[in-house]
Amino acid sequence: MVTASARHILVDSEAQCLALKSEIESGNDFAKVAEAHSNCPSKSQGGALGSFGKGQMVKEFEDVVFTAPVNTVQGPVKTQFGFHLIEVTARND
Repeated sequence: MVTASARHILVDSEAQCLALKSEIESGNDFAKVAEAHSNCPSKSQGGALGSFGKGQMVKEFEDVVFTAPVNTVQGPVKTQFGFHLIEVTARND
C-alpha cells in the first residue's frame, strides 16, 4: 500500500495562504509558520499529520499528497476545511 507523510497549514483565505507560502519560500521555517498561523490542531506539531494511506484524507488534499514532489510546498489547495499549504515529507511509491 502506498503511504505518505505530510505537513500542512490550514487557513481561511487564499490570500493568507499565498502570503504564508511567500514567507516559507523566503526562508521562514514551515513548522514555525504552521505553529503561528494554522487553524488545524496539527499546528502544535508544526503541521505534521504523520503517515497515512490513500482514502484517509479529503480528495483535493490526497490528490496533491500522492502526486507532488517530496519536500516542495504546494498550494493553495482548497478543501471543505479551507485553504492548505501542503508539504509531502515522505512517500513510498
